[in-house]
Amino acid sequence: MSNDPWIVVGALVVTTFLIKGAGSLLMGDRELPGWFPRFVEYLTPALLAVLVVTQLVGSAGAHGMTFDARLAGFAGALVAWRLKAPVPLVVLVAAVITAVVRAIG
Repeated sequence: MSNDPWIVVGALVVTTFLIKGAGSLLMGDRELPGWFPRFVEYLTPALLAVLVVTQLVGSAGAHGMTFDARLAGFAGALVAWRLKAPVPLVVLVAAVITAVVRAIG
């Protein structure tokens, strides 16, 4: 097995195209059920939320959740966002809080 990451990327690209093409070929001219577009609409933010949460409070081995500087930065960004700060400021707040907590701890 090769360690070249471009082989993996290429294989993923080909696989993605095959899966997307297979869906079109299998469905043909049939319409999707009415509930399906709503399901897909809510699926993307839900998956993104799961990825964010697992990165923020991911498992630390067998010890469960970890609470560190990333979570503090996220909390600061959430407060800035709720106060309707511009997105660059929200990112800056998160970065500064994360850096300060890491410097302290």
